[in-house]
Amino acid sequence: MSLAECYASAARMLDYPARKEGMLADHGTVSGFLRKKEIESPLEPFGRFVETSTMEKIQEEYVATFDFNPAVALYLGHHLFGDNQKKGTYLIRLKQEFGRRGFTPSGNDLPDHLPLLLGFLAFLARNGEDGVRRSFVSECVLPGVERLGAAFSARGDSPWKPVVEAARLLCAADSAIQEEGKPC
Repeated sequence: MSLAECYASAARMLDYPARKEGMLADHGTVSGFLRKKEIESPLEPFGRFVETSTMEKIQEEYVATFDFNPAVALYLGHHLFGDNQKKGTYLIRLKQEFGRRGFTPSGNDLPDHLPLLLGFLAFLARNGEDGVRRSFVSECVLPGVERLGAAFSARGDSPWKPVVEAARLLCAADSAIQEEGKPC
């Protein structure tokens, strides 16, 4: 499994759930990649949740977690800047970076939506743009994922919390930074 596959799997796990089989396969990909990097995978509780829940329950939990709770919304600009001008500048920077790299997002999400950003990182990894990707992760993605993770810690238990933690671990390992990066 490649880094690109791992980022793509993490993106799908954080997107609206569609198929249990796919979610379990993505769970295995990310867990295996983290273990290969000698990082303990936090995803076991998520795998159990998916295995033991109906698709309807998984979708309900997703909506209750991410759509009805702004504290843990998947939009990183919200976690980094709240609702001010800096958030707009951040969104513009993300969109410009997508354009510079030839990445065309599918769907209508804002450019700071975490699954979209993880998909962009997969795109960069597939295209061998390692320096660009690592810089983008440390400056634009990891600080927001860290704040999202902190918001989950304050919220309590959620089956999606380990997935956000896995995304944080993946981004931290990829960027290889020892301290929090500066926001975009």
